[in-house]
Amino acid sequence: MIMKNSVKKSESMERRDLLKGGAAVAGGMMMAGLSESAFGAGGNEEWIPFVGAPRAKPGMLDWEGLDTWITPQEQVFSVAHYGYPKMPKEKDYRLELSGEIENPKSLSMADIRALPKKEHLMTLECSGNGASDGFMAAIYNAKFTGTSLADFLKAAGIKKGAREVVLYGHDKKMEKMKVGKKEEEIPFNFARSIPIDEALASDAILAYEANGKALSPKNGFPLRLIRPGYYGIANVKWLKSIEVWDRPYMGKYMAREYVTLRGERKKDGEIVYKETSVGHMNLKSIIARATRKKSADGKDSVMIYGAVWGPDAEDIQSVEVRIDEGKWLKAKLDEKPRAKHSWIFFSYEWRGATSGKHTMVSRGISKGGHIQPSKDDDEIALKKTRREAYAQYPRVVEI
Repeated sequence: MIMKNSVKKSESMERRDLLKGGAAVAGGMMMAGLSESAFGAGGNEEWIPFVGAPRAKPGMLDWEGLDTWITPQEQVFSVAHYGYPKMPKEKDYRLELSGEIENPKSLSMADIRALPKKEHLMTLECSGNGASDGFMAAIYNAKFTGTSLADFLKAAGIKKGAREVVLYGHDKKMEKMKVGKKEEEIPFNFARSIPIDEALASDAILAYEANGKALSPKNGFPLRLIRPGYYGIANVKWLKSIEVWDRPYMGKYMAREYVTLRGERKKDGEIVYKETSVGHMNLKSIIARATRKKSADGKDSVMIYGAVWGPDAEDIQSVEVRIDEGKWLKAKLDEKPRAKHSWIFFSYEWRGATSGKHTMVSRGISKGGHIQPSKDDDEIALKKTRREAYAQYPRVVEI
């Protein structure tokens, strides 16, 4: 039986304030033809705070207050590896396109906005999100508007022999590099690349709006790359130029940093280590909130709510929840809202919960049978770097 101790008054007031704050976003979703998820918004539920898990700071996702599918702007995270650049006003902005193309261009934002529009509902996550206890809030879900990168490149006329598309940001920094036997400071703009075949076949966009408004200064204004299914590092912000190369690009944030070092255990027990550039998102889930659900017959239950995501939501088969060291139990996936590259909300009703402390965790399962690993599985345990942090993330509650 669940003990009848209620949530502290301050916590209840905080919860009501969070619900009010999400009302405007929910209204915007309905106008856009999206259905709001009943993500623990029942009037007969009381929030049970997680033990040892402080609430998120502004500019990060507040999981325990999560009640909208589209993330409020004040909870949208931002990472700037070379600081936040001072950007020109939209009317003065230019995007340069050059390299192995027939028609080099310099486009204004008016030129870009005049191109055919394309929208993506997408969950964007930092690859280090979840790398340590207490850091699991660098993620958000939004609707991005822009123009197709593939169509943009095709219109420029790609030359034979083109191999990669390199996207540069306005953010810039002096980096120490070894040149011969001495070290020099070299100016570098942040950049990432995409293989040409993939760029021409992808559904990536050059985005200028998020949730119907111009991008915020911290999230890439006036133009950024949105590459569905990829970690945040691959979604270049504050675009300065796009170059088509006839050789591989080996920039810092692809070849030296944001590289995952992972060991693979062979049949004979040998562990072979491999390095890969951080790119595709991995299947991942998290329990976002727990609540006490009141029942007229006095047999209260605990509702467990969470989210699951990955490179392709259509490949997500199911989510399972485990309480303490019990059996894995199948959670219910919300049927809507749904979008190919956005998270899916889930829930599980725990009946017969007992008083005391309990550990609960979730795991996503793909249609191909891949299971989100625990920290003890080789897939995570043999990974030497913090990036691509997609291990199961336990939560502790006290009832």
